[in-house]
Amino acid sequence: MPFPFEVPFKQVQANLDMYVDEVFGSLQSEFLTLPKGPGFVDYPAFEQGYEALKRTTKNFRNLSPELVLKTVHEAPITFIVLRTMLGFTPPELAYVTTQRTNVEVAQDAIRSIDRKIRMQPLAPLKSYGGLTDQRIHALVETACQLLREGPPEGPPDVLHRLDKADTRQGLKSIQPLADLGVPYAMLLYERFLGRPFAGHRDSVSELVGDVLESAIEGVLTRASVSFRKTKRAERVAGFDQAPDFIIPDEFNPQIVIEAKITEDDGTARDKVTRVQHLGALSMQGRRKNQAPRFEVIACIAGRGFKVRREDMKKLLLSTHGKVFTLRNVDRLVECSRIKEFKVRSR
Repeated sequence: MPFPFEVPFKQVQANLDMYVDEVFGSLQSEFLTLPKGPGFVDYPAFEQGYEALKRTTKNFRNLSPELVLKTVHEAPITFIVLRTMLGFTPPELAYVTTQRTNVEVAQDAIRSIDRKIRMQPLAPLKSYGGLTDQRIHALVETACQLLREGPPEGPPDVLHRLDKADTRQGLKSIQPLADLGVPYAMLLYERFLGRPFAGHRDSVSELVGDVLESAIEGVLTRASVSFRKTKRAERVAGFDQAPDFIIPDEFNPQIVIEAKITEDDGTARDKVTRVQHLGALSMQGRRKNQAPRFEVIACIAGRGFKVRREDMKKLLLSTHGKVFTLRNVDRLVECSRIKEFKVRSR
């Protein structure tokens, strides 16, 4: 059975369900593996931060901000440990710190602090007495306060973020768990509420997308095809949302490529809608029997696209069958109008 991009579009239209099955068969999921990416903190480094914090606080019996701050400067990964004990993302800790102190901590500021620490988790922080020092001091002070206090009393139908096994009663909850460890069932329960590796998965989402984009870029480069790869949220004249690749360029678009990876069917539907919009845009000002202004190609990956057959039908129709996956992206040039822009070597 040929792929839909190998046959005339009329054949795809006449046998749509068969070609949906063909695309589904070539889709593969990558959700079991994640790129580590720059700034990945391995367990030994994280454990060193935990042990340093445990020693400084006398097994979490004295969570003095001054003592903790000194440890953060000596072993910066301690700051990540502290934030993880709260279960907060960097922007969440920044928000609470701004609310509780006179120091404003913007989201980009804490992301910068967090990333710097993750890049060199055990390299001592230099103190210059500037705004960054004030922010780190305020962040540490707020984290220590929250860990000492635990969650406030609230209505039974509301779950407070600090109502966790290790922070439910402030320091009284942390100390026995540091001494004895966490019961496995409780660990599983809190993992159930939070998703394993969620924070890391969010932080490398762009790298996951880069797998597909890099494959496309490699195919185009090897064929010496002129192309313009757009940046995230970039504005391009003629497009309300810039496609990922434009061939040969945005001043004379002849082919556009959307590269989409998703493991979630709801997100897949949104991405199919985006490709449909490009298909409609390509026919703007054209009669029904006229050729589109530019060819629309979809390169996809991930199990999210395998869930809804109707969405895949829409994708095939809006691209005139030009749907490629990671498994067959090497056919991209020869099975589309891109071959017109290929520079043939002698």
